[in-house]
Amino acid sequence: MVATRSRRLGAGIAAALAVTMAAGCGSGSSESGAAQGASTGGTLRAAFAGGSTETLNYLQGPTALDYVRARLVHAPLCELDADAEDGVAYGVVSDIQVSKNLTQYTLTVRDGVKFTDGSALTSKDVLYSLQAPTLLKGLPFTQLVARGFDLDQATTPDGSTVVLPALSPIADGRDLICQSMLAIKAGTTEFTTGTPSSGPFTIGAFEAGRSTTLRRNPDYYGQAPTLDAIELVSIADGTARVNALRQGQVDYISGITPAQAQTLDGVEGATVTTSELPYASYLQFTMNTAAEPFDDERVREAFKLAVDRQKILQNVYYGRAFIGNDVPGLGFAHYDDDLGQRTYDPERARKLLQEAGAEDVQVELTAGPELAGMVETATLIVEDLKAIGVRATLKEVAAGELYADYEAYAALPFRAGYTPPASFEPNWAPGVFPDVDALVATARSATSADERLDASHQAQKLLWERGNQLGVMFVPNISAASDGVSGVRELQFPDLARATVSE
Repeated sequence: MVATRSRRLGAGIAAALAVTMAAGCGSGSSESGAAQGASTGGTLRAAFAGGSTETLNYLQGPTALDYVRARLVHAPLCELDADAEDGVAYGVVSDIQVSKNLTQYTLTVRDGVKFTDGSALTSKDVLYSLQAPTLLKGLPFTQLVARGFDLDQATTPDGSTVVLPALSPIADGRDLICQSMLAIKAGTTEFTTGTPSSGPFTIGAFEAGRSTTLRRNPDYYGQAPTLDAIELVSIADGTARVNALRQGQVDYISGITPAQAQTLDGVEGATVTTSELPYASYLQFTMNTAAEPFDDERVREAFKLAVDRQKILQNVYYGRAFIGNDVPGLGFAHYDDDLGQRTYDPERARKLLQEAGAEDVQVELTAGPELAGMVETATLIVEDLKAIGVRATLKEVAAGELYADYEAYAALPFRAGYTPPASFEPNWAPGVFPDVDALVATARSATSADERLDASHQAQKLLWERGNQLGVMFVPNISAASDGVSGVRELQFPDLARATVSE
């Protein structure tokens, strides 16, 4: 069975942006087990790609499994949730208020939350959790809050209150605070199996690239997990993950390709779940404008025109993906549907390369199996580039290696990457296109919704015309589970906290 869910979401605070619930039946979770009366207790065995570079430091974790694990161990501050009243499901932060002039946000800390060492969670812990990505040199996606708020000037007037001054007026502050932010104890600098935590599970054992054993936290403040334990298994190869499910070695697998999912069609006792828009990751191939030949926008446009996206959709994703148009945020309210879809035009691409004096330019595209179909798509892109005269090669790295050295990754001239489902403006990384930066700032701060939308569309148009991302596809997450598994929430990353298993 393929369970899907589709909806179009709004943007900003009032519009309740959500990058939370994705695929599945009903409320975005696999409910089959619940319908069958899932039992309590038990152990869920879940397989992800993982890799030898896995780490308990989720701020620097290069694999999706690092965040999946951390989300089970460290309670979220809050989460974007389309089904919540104001678009936010609160965690250890129980409320967020914004001043009328959009320059100050006030967070209220939930009472009664304790870390596993017995200490109470306070406002100082919440503030440190927001500052930690900067203090501990987290990956860029963990530093969204620091881009919008002056964390050095933030205060904790009492044990239950955090006051965050904005760097400039922002209307979408909750989108920053409630995106991938987890609660850690003030002063935490190392992440080990003994690090105090506040989530629904604690770490019993961890071996990078092999497995993690999690046990239920009896003192968790929130909805108590049903499972006694979760075993997270690292299996780099997608086909091997499918085989592990078919052979009963695991109960749940994540991040498989459409082709691998097809092998489960008709298999008794297995259910496949596929997300729909806006819950699809943005697969992009970034051309570094600081490096030749991508400092020439004619070359960037030529590369975009040279790629046959329909071929990728059919040959890599068997039609189970969404063609991209070189801008992020497909399916979210501010996405500009009026931009013309870029079409396959190799003749125009050759002409642009000639005009740029780059007919036989040499490039190396670096990619890894961090997202289903990433390497296969990169392979077809290289073939298309060769067809217009580019001396293109593919460098494939092992699972978990692509982002392992992020500074080196960001310096690559031509690199594959992906962004989990998210709206455009709060996730925009400034610094490459100043005119786009200014428009995004307006899109996030203007008092009028129409003004914010207009600025966002202008920014997207500039990116479509001159941007450095070859955004060919939006890729849904495909997972599969054995009958009896229920409650897995397909969020930005799968959430197993409420999962159940039954015999």
